[in-house]
Amino acid sequence: MKKSSLALSLFMTLSPLAAFAATAPLDLVGPVSDYKIYVTEQIGELVTQTQAFTDAVKKGDLATARKLYAPTRVHYESIEPIAELFSDLDASIDSRVDDHENGVKADDFTGFHRLEYSLFAEHTTQGLDALADGLNKDVKDLQTRVDGLTFPPEKVVGGAAALLEEVAATKISGEEDRYSHTDLYDFQGNIDGAKKIVDLFRGQIDKQDKQFLVKVDKNFATVDKILAKYKTQGGGFETYDKVKENDRKALVGPVNTLAEDLSTLRGKLGLN
Repeated sequence: MKKSSLALSLFMTLSPLAAFAATAPLDLVGPVSDYKIYVTEQIGELVTQTQAFTDAVKKGDLATARKLYAPTRVHYESIEPIAELFSDLDASIDSRVDDHENGVKADDFTGFHRLEYSLFAEHTTQGLDALADGLNKDVKDLQTRVDGLTFPPEKVVGGAAALLEEVAATKISGEEDRYSHTDLYDFQGNIDGAKKIVDLFRGQIDKQDKQFLVKVDKNFATVDKILAKYKTQGGGFETYDKVKENDRKALVGPVNTLAEDLSTLRGKLGLN
């Protein structure tokens, strides 16, 4: 018997989850492959739209740059669990001012939120060419790295909870897009990304816990209903300062419950 086969046999003997864990890799191949297709498509949109966004910045077209900021970033938000596997790029693309000791003047404060500060707080595109070029370079680098990445199933499945935890931690408070108040775009990106993961693994989850899916779907529907109130005719969202306090509070429960429930997903699929 090969060493790997012996180890698997021993694991199956000792682990109560072994029977499921032994078959899980084959069951997960399809959903993981489909998720990589989804991520690849989202990054393709991110690259294309970042080019348009930074072109507007470099042309000095403040109105267009501000208009394109949130719809561009939403593609990053939807695939954040994979993007965060590359911590150097995540820092340069998506760090917030709080992450930098010298604040907005820090040399290493780059990416979307640094541009957001100038566009929405300073109302200018002046002096942003290098930052715009750097962001373009970084998203293209991300695309290249993801193309060559083998997606770890546990990271994919765990990403659903990570996205909802992101919403609970920084979206409901309004701290992430503090200059543009475009938090609802990010909120929708995180929700869509998490729901995509659940949908791709729906068949596998259903075999383990049908009631779990019923509960999760109900909470997703509640969040979607609240977000729908603030959608604009063009498919975008109102600024976050227009979200009523009772709706912010109404989001807390289902978002936290979703984060808690989805944190058990890896265990249900034998990936802990």
